[in-house]
Amino acid sequence: MKFNVNQKDLQNSLNYCQGVIEKRSTLQILSNVLLQAKDSKLKIIATDLDLIFIQNISNIEILDEGETTTSCSTLYDIVRKFTNEKKINFNLVNENKINLESDKSTFNLNCLKASEFPITEENFKENEFEINSKSLLKLLNKCKFSVSNDETRHYLSGIFLHLTDKDEKKFLTAVATDSHRMSISKTLLQEEIKFEPVILPKKTIFQLCSLLEDYDGGVKISNLKSKIKFEFNNTILMSKLIDGKFPNYYQVIPKENQKRLEIDLKTFLTSVDRVASVSLDKKDGLRMSLEKNNLNLSVNNSNSGEGKESLPVNFEHELDISFNPRYLIDVASNMDGNKIEIYLKDSAAPALIKDPSDFDSIFVIMPMKG
Repeated sequence: MKFNVNQKDLQNSLNYCQGVIEKRSTLQILSNVLLQAKDSKLKIIATDLDLIFIQNISNIEILDEGETTTSCSTLYDIVRKFTNEKKINFNLVNENKINLESDKSTFNLNCLKASEFPITEENFKENEFEINSKSLLKLLNKCKFSVSNDETRHYLSGIFLHLTDKDEKKFLTAVATDSHRMSISKTLLQEEIKFEPVILPKKTIFQLCSLLEDYDGGVKISNLKSKIKFEFNNTILMSKLIDGKFPNYYQVIPKENQKRLEIDLKTFLTSVDRVASVSLDKKDGLRMSLEKNNLNLSVNNSNSGEGKESLPVNFEHELDISFNPRYLIDVASNMDGNKIEIYLKDSAAPALIKDPSDFDSIFVIMPMKG
């Protein structure tokens, strides 16, 4: 195997591979990246057995076709230190050694045979549909911060993707909850599709988000029993799904919250963040004392002290309620407009939060006691 590849293209691909590969893998082959040079393309594959990342770099010069595997972290570390945009020449010396050189640098890296690499590409074509990358990224970004870290309830440690209907329109809807808060976001589908409900694992979500950040276009999605495949822009991401039943989230959405609080988004976000500074991990309760058109925020921490701030709001009632400030910051940071609307009932009932500039997303936060 002998080929030349652009430094930047290779660095970008290996950067994504780094996110897939487990740092402490017991199998050495899983720390490696598979390189396949064929048909003027370099195919790069990384896997942790649950997630498979495949990317093709086109228009590379191949002098000898072939394949091998070598340590992803070592290769990435070398490639990112080469001069930007330079050509890197690869030459497989023998089945155990690959040589790479650029400018005056030469490296010989250990290899393991490609035949040892655990890779399966399956045919997912049956239920394939296409969605705009920005619509999919929005769904994931609006929900990912509400994913649970609780290992015992594995069915909450991902985003629930499923189809919903409203006013005879079809939506792809995403939901995540850790039982203290919940995010729901949906995107309108232009055509009828077949899609079984799935729970996307957290690692897959974050990998997908980082890939979609740099891409604008269509994403093909298809799922097959316990796996899902995303395909776009010379890239394929395949993932196992979380096996489990997502709870009936719809019944948790507050239906009777009539007390509407409207605040300038930026003012609210910066005030909550400032007042919560006295709480080292932002987990102490943030008390919201509301009266007509005024909100008093306060946080009290027995070790570090107390923070208070008041701000003008639109509100016609009186109410005292406490929240985890980190949850409010997460929601407010993922809103698009200039205002935030919080619908309240009483000090013990969950709050319903809306973004007036995005009717397709809502958030629910449970209050804290005391």
